[in-house]
Order: sequence, then structure tokens, then C-alpha cells
Amino acid sequence: GFLAAMAQVQLPWQRFTSVLNMDAKSIDLVDLGAAPMPTENKGRATVQDFIEKKMVVTPKPWDITVGLSHNAMMDDQTGTLETKVRSAGENFQRHINNIAFDALNVGTATTTYGACYDGLSFFNDAHIDAGAAYQTGQDNNYALAFSFDNFKTVRAAGRAFLDDQGEPLDLVHNLIVAHPDYEYEIENLIGNPERYDQTDRARNVFSGKMQAVYSTKVTSGRWFLLQADQPAKPLVLAMREQPNLQSAWFDPNGPDGGMYYFKFYARYNVFYGDWRLAVRGGN
Repeated sequence: GFLAAMAQVQLPWQRFTSVLNMDAKSIDLVDLGAAPMPTENKGRATVQDFIEKKMVVTPKPWDITVGLSHNAMMDDQTGTLETKVRSAGENFQRHINNIAFDALNVGTATTTYGACYDGLSFFNDAHIDAGAAYQTGQDNNYALAFSFDNFKTVRAAGRAFLDDQGEPLDLVHNLIVAHPDYEYEIENLIGNPERYDQTDRARNVFSGKMQAVYSTKVTSGRWFLLQADQPAKPLVLAMREQPNLQSAWFDPNGPDGGMYYFKFYARYNVFYGDWRLAVRGGN
């Protein structure tokens, strides 16, 4: 803008959020769990079952309605006011970015973005798939300040997750999401060939293997470790209606020569995917 410069905004939500385009007001997501492992054939087939997973997804409606007076538009010396008003719809992308980070941030509760497919909060210490071959709760919810040793603990926990057939997945979580408070420690862990927390120049085995995203939408002292390089992501953006300029109209009785109004509208929301793709590190 002419009088109010806006900072360039990076929107990293797509790195850990997949997009589900919907054609109905609400849908039942149905998925199958892991395929069974081979069993010895002793003369006849042994039928093994897939485990079915279900979750209802219902997007929310969102809108941005802005106004511009006739006199302001006619007296605009820069020619940018109407363009700026019409571009207000671009903030939907910022909003999606915000709620994606917020979903991670509040993932220990079910009040804002709902529960995981197993009925528990996304980050929980008792995840058990219904009918799974394992019946001991799996934990992706830790409360550890970020450090080299605590990172090792959290990463090892993620690699030990079992699928619903009880088989180790050996997931390699590769994206750290954190508040900027931890940027120094995290950048040293992912980029320094030597351990930053020791003086003996020990080799840093994680150097070059991880990436990081920082956001003030994450609570100070909080960090997450995500599996983000596969088609399936920890979060799902259910998109029913893309952001659009739904209507524009002029009110001749409005102040300052009348008002031009622009209404932008969309329907979407963020939901939790497979909890195994994310581990909550701290705070």
C-alpha cells in the first residue's frame, strides 16, 4: 500500500498439510489401515483383515466483507485503494496458514479442530487403533524442552511407532516446527556438522537431515517433529469452496458519497490426519 507497507508473508502450511477437495457439505472419510504381513501357507489360505478407519469432516464457512466509500475511491491519488480492497481475499491464505499452525499448537485437545480418527486428541499418550494387533497405548505427546538429547528421544519415539498390524513403521520424521525461541538450537542441530552442545567437536549425525519451520503461532517453548516428505501429511485441509469474491454491491445511502462493498467467501477447515506423522516435543 501507499501508506502502509505490508511484510512479505511466507506460507509454509502446505509442507505439513494435505488438501482434500470436497463436493459435499460433509463427508465420511473412510480409510484402510496397514496391509497384513505374509503368513506361512500350510495348505490353505489364511484370511487376514484390514482395519477400517473413519472420520466425519465438515468444513466451516468463512468470509471477509470490506467497504470503500465512493469519495475515497474517487479521490484516490495513488490508484491503489480499490485494488487493495479487492485483494483482501488474499488473506484467506494467511488464515489457512494460521489455523494449520494453531491445529498443531492445540493438538492435545479436541475442542477446536476435533479428535483424531481414533477418538483421542491428536497428541496423546494412549493411541490404540480399534481392533489393532497391539493393545498398548502409543505415545506421541512429550513435554521436553528442545535440546540435542531431547530431540534424540523424540525422534527415536517416532521411529518406533507401530502400524495397526503391530509392525514397526520406522518413520523418519524430518520437519521441525517450533516457536522462534528455539531457532538458535534447531539451526545448529540441522546445519552444524558438529554437536553445538559439546566442546569435544563430536560429529552431529543429524546435520543436513532435517528441515525447520518457525512461527509465532506456536506457543513459546513448544516444538513438533513431523513426517512431511510423503503424500500423506499430519494435517488435512478439507476444502469445500475455494476463496472467492462472492458478491459486490453499492449502497447509495452509505456515508461519504455511498459505499462499495466486497464480500469474499470460502468453506474449509483443518483436521487431523494420522497421529503417527507427528510428535509433540515440548511444553
